[in-house]
Amino acid sequence: MTVDNETFWLVFLFSALLLNISPGPDLLYILSRTISSGKKVGIASALGVCSGAFVHVVLAACGVSALIAASENAFDALKYAGAAYLLYLGVKSFMPSTGSVHDQDNAQVKQYGVWQAYKQGILIDVFNPKVALFFLAFLPQFVQPSMGAPALQIFLLGSLVILVAIVVEVSFVLVAAKATERLRTHPNAGQWLDRVMGAVLIGLSIRLATTVSL
Repeated sequence: MTVDNETFWLVFLFSALLLNISPGPDLLYILSRTISSGKKVGIASALGVCSGAFVHVVLAACGVSALIAASENAFDALKYAGAAYLLYLGVKSFMPSTGSVHDQDNAQVKQYGVWQAYKQGILIDVFNPKVALFFLAFLPQFVQPSMGAPALQIFLLGSLVILVAIVVEVSFVLVAAKATERLRTHPNAGQWLDRVMGAVLIGLSIRLATTVSL
């Protein structure tokens, strides 16, 4: 069944918006980072997660994601690598020497914290095979024979989903950062916020490790 362009884009963008505002591991990670370390780190985490998702868009357009989904060994290897990385970050958050960005006064340390958050966001999404499965399940539904090569359509549609995600996630970051600003200025808040962040990461690690392939 064919639909007019206006209806097609309204349905697609509304679906992308609903999917991005629904609570999920990515949003939980980003909000935890924001509450723990503030707005800049939260935005960096969101951009990192979206950059990692873009990798999956490229892989889906090239057909690599379909191969990963079809191979239980490849799926499990990616899954356990991601779970191990999340576990490492979670345990590291409990270590006294870790320190939060909000506990540091040196501008260079803050910049490194932002860059580190961006890199972590990329790796967390790249090593999550569920993101690959999401794009494989969602994007082909909107591929139209009259709109050109399917691979190019998947790439463009996936890129639009990520743009919507950036807007949604950065908006959540700004609200969360403002709402928890006073909490982060509390003298003893840093250590406890790090522990909460660590618990969230370990929980996400367990959740990813117990994911079953399709």
